[in-house]
Amino acid sequence: MVEETGTKHEALKDVTAGAPEGFAQSLAPASQAVTATRPATLPAAIPAPTRRRWIKVALAIVLLGTAAAGGGYYWWKQSQDRLPPGIVSSNGRIEADQIDIDTKFAGRLTELRVNEGDMVHAGQAVARMDTRDLEASLKRAEALLLQTQRAVDEARATREQWQTQVALAQQQMDRTSYLFERGNSTQELLDQRRQQLNGATAAFNAATARVGQAEHEVELLTVNIADNTLIAPRDGRIQYRIAQVGEVLPAGGKVLTMIDISSVYMDIYLPTLNAGQARIGTDARIVLDAYPDRPIPAKVSFVATQSQFTPKTVETQTERERLMFRIRVRIDPALLRAHAEAVRTGLPGVAYVRLDPNAKWPAWLQRTVGS
Repeated sequence: MVEETGTKHEALKDVTAGAPEGFAQSLAPASQAVTATRPATLPAAIPAPTRRRWIKVALAIVLLGTAAAGGGYYWWKQSQDRLPPGIVSSNGRIEADQIDIDTKFAGRLTELRVNEGDMVHAGQAVARMDTRDLEASLKRAEALLLQTQRAVDEARATREQWQTQVALAQQQMDRTSYLFERGNSTQELLDQRRQQLNGATAAFNAATARVGQAEHEVELLTVNIADNTLIAPRDGRIQYRIAQVGEVLPAGGKVLTMIDISSVYMDIYLPTLNAGQARIGTDARIVLDAYPDRPIPAKVSFVATQSQFTPKTVETQTERERLMFRIRVRIDPALLRAHAEAVRTGLPGVAYVRLDPNAKWPAWLQRTVGS
């Protein structure tokens, strides 16, 4: 301990060397007190300034690593999204044709057989109207059907009868004409035979018309009775239930709205130069945000003939370049039917259009759904 104390005194002398007079004397008692109270050995400790420097260095390393990772991802994303010449892209949302299922006659909705989101097929009964208030009309219709059927049978029998009379009148007319030409018949008899023939022909035509009218009435009543059941016109998905069971609807009242899964598309907007190069049938790809690694093959099915606003009479080149035209990119119906359960509307994404048929799709757009 004596040696350690002596060493510290020497260090203190070195520190106070050159200091003003009295500075060493002011430090000597304090140094001697510290020397007397401290133990012979002290644990190793990192000074506070050094510790702060290490924290700053570590934080800088973390920040640099994060920036490098972000820059690498940005570079990779840009390289993935980079399109070759002849291919353009634009944002849009998946849409589909909507079909309203309405009532043909006024009445009360008594049954709904589907819910929102259900898949339906063409010809499937999805709702039924209440027939309690139509029972009297139905009985009257059945009586009318029976009566009409009898009228049809009578008209057919009458038609056959008048057809026979027409044939007989025609034969009599021919014989009378033959005899009249040879002077063996009078003009009066010839006129009578002609009137008989005309009357029989008119009666036959009237009976034929009654048969056609009766058959039309039977067909019309049959169709009207069947139309009390609402049928899905196409394969699709129920989008909305507009009416509920028990509601009284007018003729033409909406009950359900469905989407046609065979007509799914995305509308995008392209500037003048690109829109002018687009053609019906141009190859395209749709990439949805929900499925970025599953490009969907599509075709251009519509190119607007007018821009989204009415241009001025005289335009500058800058104004013409700002004109945007609507382009519709439609998915193949066969592909939609094969993946009917996965069809969703409203999903955002990007449509890529190959304006140059010789341009090659990037690798990330070549492997499409269904290929």
